[in-house]
Amino acid sequence: MGVRKLKPMTPGQRRRSVSDFDTITKSTPEKSLTAPIKKSGGRNSAGRMTVRYRGGGHKRRYRVVDFKRDKFDMPAQVVAIEYDPNRTARIALIQYEDGEKRYILAPNKIEVGTTVISGEKTAPTVGNAMKLKNIPLGSTVHNIELRPGQGGEMARGAGTYAQLSGKDGKYAILKMPSGEIRMILGECMATMGSVGNSEHQNIIIGKAGRKRWLGRRPRVRGVAMNPVDHPMGGGEGRSSGGHPRNRNGVPAKGYKTRKKNKASNRFILSKRK
Repeated sequence: MGVRKLKPMTPGQRRRSVSDFDTITKSTPEKSLTAPIKKSGGRNSAGRMTVRYRGGGHKRRYRVVDFKRDKFDMPAQVVAIEYDPNRTARIALIQYEDGEKRYILAPNKIEVGTTVISGEKTAPTVGNAMKLKNIPLGSTVHNIELRPGQGGEMARGAGTYAQLSGKDGKYAILKMPSGEIRMILGECMATMGSVGNSEHQNIIIGKAGRKRWLGRRPRVRGVAMNPVDHPMGGGEGRSSGGHPRNRNGVPAKGYKTRKKNKASNRFILSKRK
């Protein structure tokens, strides 16, 4: 996995870089594991725009990814590594011994032909899914459940992982990708290793049109608006806009927005850096 820098043949390619896609072994998705995606363009059910700067983009089909890994004690073989337009990570097509095929997030250093398995107690090797209470201390994990049986929710982006730093009774202590240290029930499932495509963070978009392919419309700066539209708008000539804040007046830097009485606060041992 690497990043390929293009030759500056045009102004749009001068700083543009793309993934080299060297790990991908299959170009077309498994048809039985895809579903259509209906685009909203930022509109709600009444047709009103509730999210700005969204719309357009290339047509996609959703890949049904197995985040639960709930087929226990049955080995599966990695058949292919595929590109997923809906996420930064790559996905791996696995086939179980009974013939069933599923998509999972492709961990780092996984290859075609690798055997993966999920269960109560399995070998702690890359790609295997198991409960946090059975994972050795110091291991890196991804696709972590927040509640048992709900499916992985945390550490799913390209190159992300969490580290199991300790165990306290029925809880496991994890250091999250954000730097937050929190307790999660040991009954929750997690997948060994880190998510692949770790070079994604080094990709440079390079031109505005590529953002439009992703479905992102041009974003207007607050200081370029009028005072009626934004707290940072207006002023004679070009002005800094004062204190950074969003359209509703909430400060953008150094202002805590998390609720003090949030139920999950007691599971957070150290806040994110």
